[in-house]
Amino acid sequence: MNKTIVKYDTKNARSELLSMLGNIDGIEVFNNQVLVVTYIRPEKTKGGIFLTEKAKDEDKYQSKVGLIVKMGPSAFVDEQQNWFKDVNIKDGDWIIFRPSDGWQMLVNGTACRLLDDTVVRGRIPDPDMIW
Repeated sequence: MNKTIVKYDTKNARSELLSMLGNIDGIEVFNNQVLVVTYIRPEKTKGGIFLTEKAKDEDKYQSKVGLIVKMGPSAFVDEQQNWFKDVNIKDGDWIIFRPSDGWQMLVNGTACRLLDDTVVRGRIPDPDMIW
């Protein structure tokens, strides 16, 4: 079963994605890497537009938003305080990134990306803020 196309209320997006992802206890992320679940837009946008299956499927490749689910031990750690000064990123945060910067993969059948911490461009409170 392909679980990369989802239909959910964005208010519950975090719990829905985590439920779809399932158990990832056996995954160890190294160094400054960050594992994110790729955000796939819901069937109906906030503006009331219904997205086609093709448009939603394209989110697997073009989505710029992800939910952090695992981080390596040195992710977002900067002893020189140049990159991440006063930035406290954690599991469960919605982040934005350039789609080509991540290594795309399926984890338990769910679209994910593995990113270097330095390619994370920001944090957002709502995954539907960015497209």
